[in-house]
Amino acid sequence: MINFTAVSLKNHCAMKRFILFARVGLFFTVVFFQPAVGASLTVPPNSNYVVIGAFAVEKNAVNFTKQANESNHQAQFDLNPNRNLYYVYVLSTDDREQAIAEALRLRKETKYHDAWVYQGVMGKDANASGTDINPVTEKPLADVPETEPAHEVITESATPDSTTTAKPSLTEAQLTNEEVASKNFVFNLYRAVDGKEVEGEVNVIDTEKSRKMATHKGNTPVKVVGPSGKSGAVSFICEAFGYRKVQVEFNFKSEEQSVTVDEEGNIVIPFELLRLQKGDRAIMYNVFFYKDAGVMRPESRFEVNTLLDMMRENATCRIRIHGHTNGNASGKLITMGEDKNFFSLTGTNEGIGSAKRLSEERAKAIVEYLKSNGIEESRMEVKAWGGKKPIHDKNGNRAQENVRVEVEILSD
Repeated sequence: MINFTAVSLKNHCAMKRFILFARVGLFFTVVFFQPAVGASLTVPPNSNYVVIGAFAVEKNAVNFTKQANESNHQAQFDLNPNRNLYYVYVLSTDDREQAIAEALRLRKETKYHDAWVYQGVMGKDANASGTDINPVTEKPLADVPETEPAHEVITESATPDSTTTAKPSLTEAQLTNEEVASKNFVFNLYRAVDGKEVEGEVNVIDTEKSRKMATHKGNTPVKVVGPSGKSGAVSFICEAFGYRKVQVEFNFKSEEQSVTVDEEGNIVIPFELLRLQKGDRAIMYNVFFYKDAGVMRPESRFEVNTLLDMMRENATCRIRIHGHTNGNASGKLITMGEDKNFFSLTGTNEGIGSAKRLSEERAKAIVEYLKSNGIEESRMEVKAWGGKKPIHDKNGNRAQENVRVEVEILSD
């Protein structure tokens, strides 16, 4: 005879032990496996930053951000603890594709040719982990370019009732914040043949550090801040398109150099410019093309017209135009239609083509523009290289500069 009472009691005790162990197990699961307070199991929002500059000194980031905002960019800056640099960025979003697209647009359409994407979290208290991404290749960057600081002169003025003399100018270009001299200049750019003024710019190079400090417009008064090195030496380099490069040395600390000073007290630096000669080559730095297109952007007009002027001045000059791309990948190819809109995508044709064909179409676009303005086709040749002759790593921060046209003088 089975004792149901004893069996039921035994089962009841077993069930109580099961429930107890289950509760204890649940307790340990909750206590030991729940995430710590403040931890996140998802990617933080707005963790993709479109970066246009990186600085070791916060003041430089402040100044660069101000200048970017004055150019209608919604710029901000914050510390990237991964690099220990202040990043200036114009977009933060949780959409990676949107960030990549914006970085590519900035590289193509603005002066921020090194724009990239930082994927991570920024701020002094943020976790020091993140990845810098090349928007062209969408691969991680091993290093990022530390941006040349803005060259705005910051002066410290005295209070109205002060009798002390104001301190000398300070330059944001110096990371040490030391006081340095600044001088007023006029860079006189003119043609050697007739003395006519030439429109162009002059680069200021810190000779001791081999670093570009600033770029200034020619034929107008400008303030130039001296270098931070002990020597005080700088090189003024003029590379006006269509003319040979001219370099002039100057020393901010030397009193023995012979200089000319105009009526306003500006130091006049003359640049006597000679036209390019047979065998010379010049990159058309200010000729830009639409993406995947053998069509120039409107801002290219000035430099291509400078080439036109050069061809008109010398009827015996013959040139070869070299076209280059960044890499050799084939893809979409946009070419001019029958209406030949040199600076617009209106009426264009779309197809598929090689990188070499794209570089050829871009060189031909310049030839066609010169022809349309009276230059004989027999004076011009085209050489298409595709991506065979890059001047920078095709995956590097300056890869966009590989996309270019060069003018070679065949006869003068």
